[in-house]
Amino acid sequence: MSAVIAKPITIAIGSDTQVSGLLQAPPGARAGYVLAHGAGAGMTHPFMAAVAADLAERGIATLRYQFPYMERGSRRPDPPDVAQATVRAAVAAAQRAVPELPLIAGGKSFGGRMTSQAQAKAALPGVRGLAFLGFPLHPAGKPSADRAEHLAEVKIPMLLLQGTRDALASLDQLEPVCAALGKRATLKLFEAADHSFHVPPRSGRTDAQIRADMLDTLTAWIDAIVKAPVPAR
Repeated sequence: MSAVIAKPITIAIGSDTQVSGLLQAPPGARAGYVLAHGAGAGMTHPFMAAVAADLAERGIATLRYQFPYMERGSRRPDPPDVAQATVRAAVAAAQRAVPELPLIAGGKSFGGRMTSQAQAKAALPGVRGLAFLGFPLHPAGKPSADRAEHLAEVKIPMLLLQGTRDALASLDQLEPVCAALGKRATLKLFEAADHSFHVPPRSGRTDAQIRADMLDTLTAWIDAIVKAPVPAR
């Protein structure tokens, strides 16, 4: 399959703010993933670009987008209300851009958490499930499950893709959180991977192999979600 070119789009947040987005939609796509970036790097980070390209090869469209602070070149993340409004605007933009596709939302670290917070407050229209590429459960060195409390209010399926060496999600905190969410949450662990899904050479695997396994898991989960009947509201 030839590479799918990312198409620049503009996403309006209210009447006075705009952010950039990149739509990567392969022919015959089965679903779309509204993909938010992490706190420290924007939508063009090599990891984000690789995820979008690899998902396109698997028949999944993506809409990557910037949060306003990243668009401005700031290092300080937006407050939650601004970030959540951005998530909603990006989901609406995806619905307009690929109206024929069922949508999944989520993203890397901070972006995934802002997506779940938005969903917990009020359902994101058209979104069938949430997928997290490393959910940031707590600050490094400060194990806690407080950041996951809002997940109890999320009523759609969730997929948590996590490295076993993730300093922002210790397994003794994360596994009970997922167990308490029951069938709504699926946790998939990647041995020796850290929060960036990097693995040390001694693991015997490469970052590219971990990413391929992660995206195979994500694609299979998305296929199962979009084939399932839409619950009555």
